[in-house]
Amino acid sequence: MFLMHPASSIQHPATWPLSRQPGNHLINQTGFRYHVSENAPVMRILVLQSRFAMDPMLEHERRCIAATTGRADHELNYINAVEAVPEPEVVTEFDAVIIGGSGDFSVVERDQPFLDPTIALLQRLVDVGLPIFGCCYGFQLLVEALGGKVVRDAENAEIGSYEVELTEAGVGDPLFGQLPEAFVAQMGHFDRAETLPNGVQNLATSALCTYQAMRVPEKPIWATQFHPELDQRGNRDRCLAYIKEFGNIDGYEALPSPEALTILPKFLHLIASNDF
Repeated sequence: MFLMHPASSIQHPATWPLSRQPGNHLINQTGFRYHVSENAPVMRILVLQSRFAMDPMLEHERRCIAATTGRADHELNYINAVEAVPEPEVVTEFDAVIIGGSGDFSVVERDQPFLDPTIALLQRLVDVGLPIFGCCYGFQLLVEALGGKVVRDAENAEIGSYEVELTEAGVGDPLFGQLPEAFVAQMGHFDRAETLPNGVQNLATSALCTYQAMRVPEKPIWATQFHPELDQRGNRDRCLAYIKEFGNIDGYEALPSPEALTILPKFLHLIASNDF
């Protein structure tokens, strides 16, 4: 059974520290900004989060997604699954869903009451082919929802900025094919996919993690183990916020990741233009 999340409780940004520049630029606290064409169609986008209400990274994630996608305030809507998992009928009213990360929860531990309802929701959304992009924890949720396996692998944890390489499938993908074959991405994970679901394509890999990106075949559904919504400062903010989980981050390397930052806006462009 799903926990009903009333549409009236969907949160819309109103007072976040975002500044708008000419040409519909959004700037987040990291300084990164993405330009959306004035002719871009207006979209209804749901960001599905999994964070405690008092977690400062709840708002940080919203700011980073707003800035990275460049979408206007009225296009972005937020539901926190920790409070209530929405009914599928609520979610399918949106044009696209972005599944955010999570600093306090793990699909491996399976100790959060919202996990199974969230997985059941994603199974329904994949069945109907709703456009979805999963980031980090969102990647792992989709792996589990579709029958893959996620494991804890602290020895190969990636905390910081790492190089990612496209696979042959990634080079030929309409979303990831616009990237160079090797690029830097922001990471922050101890869990990883050990096996992908049957038929799901592996689009990217890194030295420590075989499965860095995936697509559900013939559906507008992608996900990354890395964080395409974060630039290097945003990732350092995230790591410092979760220092208890990450431990000592001396030696943490923060590098620019301009190519990875194009993934989310390109995803939304493909969905809006039905070009996938």
